[in-house]
Amino acid sequence: MQETAKLIVDGRTFELPIVRGTEGEKALDISRLRNETGLISLDPGYANTGSCESSITFMDGEKGILRYRGIPVEQLAERSSFVEAAYLLINGELPTRQELNRFSVMLNDHSLVHEDMRAFFENFPRRAHPMGILSSMVNALRAFYPELPERGEEEEINITFTRLLSKVRTMAAASYKISRGHRVVYPRHDLSYCANFLNMMFDSPVKPYVIDDDIVQALNVFWILHADHEQNCSTAAVRLVGSARVNLYAAISAGICALWGPLHGGANQAVIEMLNRIYTEGGDPGPFILRAKDRKDPFRLMGFGHRVYKTYDPRAKIMKAMCDRILEKLNLDDPLLDIAKTLEEVALNDPYFIDHNLYPNVDFYSGIVLRALGIPLNMFTVMFAIGRLPGWISQWKESVDDPKWKLHRPRQIYVGPRERDYAPIGERK
Repeated sequence: MQETAKLIVDGRTFELPIVRGTEGEKALDISRLRNETGLISLDPGYANTGSCESSITFMDGEKGILRYRGIPVEQLAERSSFVEAAYLLINGELPTRQELNRFSVMLNDHSLVHEDMRAFFENFPRRAHPMGILSSMVNALRAFYPELPERGEEEEINITFTRLLSKVRTMAAASYKISRGHRVVYPRHDLSYCANFLNMMFDSPVKPYVIDDDIVQALNVFWILHADHEQNCSTAAVRLVGSARVNLYAAISAGICALWGPLHGGANQAVIEMLNRIYTEGGDPGPFILRAKDRKDPFRLMGFGHRVYKTYDPRAKIMKAMCDRILEKLNLDDPLLDIAKTLEEVALNDPYFIDHNLYPNVDFYSGIVLRALGIPLNMFTVMFAIGRLPGWISQWKESVDDPKWKLHRPRQIYVGPRERDYAPIGERK
């Protein structure tokens, strides 16, 4: 029997269906609310609004749970690779050995970028932010790689997915090299997805890049942890733009733009900027901690707490272990990392931070790891975008295949002036 909730409006009773998810989540189905009652719901920021039913990612902020297609992210980070996790998100199941090999070969085959695109890269202003460049270049890919009419629809879609996953990584590394005035390094067929990216970023004729398995693993874990995170800002943007039935490139470009913001994908960059500010102002985090505790002070410590997780971010636990491992291996002498360790110790032991659930989140540790790997600060958000790409693709694919699909068109409550007559310019006050 269908569960319902009763809504009483002006003495009339309406029954709203209750929808249950496989993990026990409940939602009120208000899809017929306006037709039956004349009312709409008002939920600024959509914090209480479900935009879709999805089988991709489950998260529980109260219990600190994150799973991709039912598999705990902890298991994927420990045992899987980013390529395998991407396959899981997009296709719904872990690949067999044959499927994984085929997918890896396709990623290699599509890793080169059309040489004509180089002119675009080279003509961006040198101060252009890499996220703006990446968003523009992903849109440009559509013109360079139109549909292949001789292919079947499913095959063409799979090629488009693979093309994006492979070429975005190549374009990101190329944009960095060009911004430095260095020779672009091409992908190698003998390197894995993550190792290839690191080689394209850091190899040079005067100092060949040496592949380190621990560094490659750190990047695998970073990208796995960022691969999807339910209906966040950028994923919602991909679904919303995709609901207009635009091509995948345009939808992904919208996701990149949404991720650019400091309250979303730019948070890991903001962590390093905060640490740098503490360093330039004497290196003592104490005054900044006091300011963070002052409710009247708008200052906030970046990388602490999370809008969804009310306990420890499960990704942060994994990233912290990787952070400790990489810092110990590289034995870096970096004052910013020393400040970060002090902040971490305070946050994990100070009653104020514990009572307010202000634990270090994944952005805190990932910012430190990216800095330790030598990733330049303005590339931090690009690194996030590469990791989130499988999630965006899987969410777009799910929305396209959804039989309940509708063009996204939120409503509003108008609070402006009521009807009034146009006043000639000479009569206006």
